[in-house]
Amino acid sequence: MPDWSYHPLKKILLDKISPKTSREFIHQSMNTIASIPGGRSLIGFLGHMKPPRELHKEINHTRFSSPIGLSGQIDPNLSGINAFQELGFGFVEIGPIVINEPRDQEEPRRKNQHILFSKHQEKIPLKLAIKKLTNHNMRIPIFAKIDAQATRNEWNLIVHHLTPFVDGFIGTSEQINLYINKSEISFERPFYASFSADEINKKELEISELVQQPVIGGILVNAPSHAEDNYWHEVDNANELISKAIKQIKDINPELIVITSGGVETPKEACSLVHAGADLIMLTDGYVRAGPGLPKRIHERLLFEEVRPIKYQRWHWSFMFGLSILIGGIIALYFAFTSIILPYDESFIGLTKGEILQVNPLILSFMSHDRMALAGTMISGGILYMQLALHGIKNGLHWSKIAFHTAAITGFLGIFLFIGFGYFDWLHGLFWLILLPIFYFSFKEGKKAVGAPYSSHEKNDRTWQLGLYGQLMFIILGFSILIGGFVISTIGVSKVFVSTDLSFICMTPQMLESISNNLIPVIAHDRAGFGSALISVGLPVLMVSLWGFRKGERWIWNTLCIGALPAFIAGIGTHIYIGYTTFIHLLPVYFLVTLYLLGLVLSYPFLKKN
Repeated sequence: MPDWSYHPLKKILLDKISPKTSREFIHQSMNTIASIPGGRSLIGFLGHMKPPRELHKEINHTRFSSPIGLSGQIDPNLSGINAFQELGFGFVEIGPIVINEPRDQEEPRRKNQHILFSKHQEKIPLKLAIKKLTNHNMRIPIFAKIDAQATRNEWNLIVHHLTPFVDGFIGTSEQINLYINKSEISFERPFYASFSADEINKKELEISELVQQPVIGGILVNAPSHAEDNYWHEVDNANELISKAIKQIKDINPELIVITSGGVETPKEACSLVHAGADLIMLTDGYVRAGPGLPKRIHERLLFEEVRPIKYQRWHWSFMFGLSILIGGIIALYFAFTSIILPYDESFIGLTKGEILQVNPLILSFMSHDRMALAGTMISGGILYMQLALHGIKNGLHWSKIAFHTAAITGFLGIFLFIGFGYFDWLHGLFWLILLPIFYFSFKEGKKAVGAPYSSHEKNDRTWQLGLYGQLMFIILGFSILIGGFVISTIGVSKVFVSTDLSFICMTPQMLESISNNLIPVIAHDRAGFGSALISVGLPVLMVSLWGFRKGERWIWNTLCIGALPAFIAGIGTHIYIGYTTFIHLLPVYFLVTLYLLGLVLSYPFLKKN
C-alpha cells in the first residue's frame, strides 16, 4: 500500500473506523500479500522501496539495510510482520513481550492529529511472539522490547526463548541493573537501555555506568509523552527534545550507539535526528500519519545530503532506440495518411486499393484509423524511451533502466501476435531486425545504471498531498492503457471486430471474407500491432508514475505531458478524420484523457516547482 493509495483510502475509510480496526486491516492485508507466491515482488513493483546500498550499516555485529525501523507500538500483534521488510524498513521492534495473555488491554484512540495510546497498552504474549517469528520469513533484524513490569523469572524466560529469533533486547535501565548485573546467565544478544528524552539530563551518571557493561549495546531514546486521562501521545516538539537528548548522550560517549523511537513524521525530522547523532530511528505514529512511503522518502532525503560526484552513464544507444521508434511512428503515420495499404498488403489481399475503394471505401478508412492510432502510439513510445534514456539511464537510475528494458522487451514480443491470423508484415519484421542490435547495445550500456534516486523533499505539505493524487491519476492511466492494450491485442488475434466497428463499416465479417479471404488477417494484424504498441507504452507510463514521482523532478512531468500527446491526438483525431465518432467506442479514450489532464494539473506544483 504505497502513499498514493494509502492516503485516499485513509481519507475515505480508515479515518472513519477505529484505529485498531484500520491498523489490523492494513497490516493483515499487506501480510497476506507478502505471504503468497509473488506477493513480495508485487509490493516491490508498486512501491520500489528497497533501501539503497549506500545506507547499509553494521551495528553490534548485525547488518542493517536501513537505519529506519518500525516501533512495536504500530504493530503490537505482529499482524504485518512479513510485509515490513518490503516497505523499506531496516529493522523491526516487537513487544512489549509478556509471559501470559495480558488483561485489561485498551486499544488506541484517535484525537485530532494524534493517536492516543493507552497506559494499559497492547502487549504480545511470549508464545504468540515465538509462533509469529517461527512462521515469518524475515531478512531484517528484530529487537524485542521486554515489558517494563516483567519479573526476574519472566525476564529470563523471555530472553532465553527469544534469543534464537531476535538480534537485540530493549528494557528499562532498572531492569538491566537488577536482572543483568546480578544474573548468572550469559547473554548472547546486546541489550539497549530505554530512556525518555526528557529524563536524560537527570540520568547522565546512570547512563555512564550502564554503558560500561559489555552486554549493553546502546541507548534507546523515546519521545516524551503528554498524558490525557489513561492515554498518552507524543509531545508536539518531540523531535527537538530527542535531538537534544542524543547530543547529551554523545557527549557522554561519542561511540555509543543511540536508537530513537518517535518524533518523526517527515524526512526533515528524520534527518535532524541523524545529524544529531542517531544511529537507528524507529517510526511511531508519525508513520501512520505520513504513510507507508515515509521510509523510502527518508532514504531519498538522506542520499540527497551526501556529497557525490556527478557520474553520467552511457545512454546514447538507449536514446537511439527511442529515436528509431519515433521515426518509425512518423513513417507509419505518413503511410496511414497517404497510401494506407502498401503494395505487399495488396498482393496478400489480392485486391488493389482502388478495387477495395470500389467495394466499400469505409474499409480503407477503418484500416487507416488503426494504422494512425498505431503510429501515434509509436511516437509516444519513442518520446518516453528517449526521456528515460536522457534523464534516467544517463544519471544511472536503476528504476529507469528497469522501466526502459521491460517495456522494450514486451514490445519486441508483440511481433508474434501475427500468429493469430497468420499475416506477417515484412516491413514490421525489418523494423524489428533494425531495432534488435540497437536494443542489444542499449541493454548492455544500461547494466551500469544501478543508482538509487534521491530527493530534496522534506515536508508533508499540501503540494506533496496533491502530488500523490496526481500520481494516482497517472498510475490509473498506465494501468488502463495496459488493460486496453491487452484487450485490443486479444480482439486482434480472435474475433478482430467489436460491434461498433461493424456498424461503421456497414458489413459483417462474412461479407468481408467474401471480398477476400485475406482481408481480415491484414486488419487483424493492424489491430494486434496497435494493442501490442499500447502495452509497450502503458508499461513505461505506469512505471514512470510508480517510481519517478519526486519533488522538483520536472522531467517526469514533461515526459508524461509530451509523451502522451501524440497517442491521444492520433487516437481521437483519426476517429474524427474518418467520421468514426461513436460515443461508446471513444468513451475509453475520453476516460484516459480525463485522467491525463487531472494528473497534469494535480502534479504540476509538486513536480515542476522546485
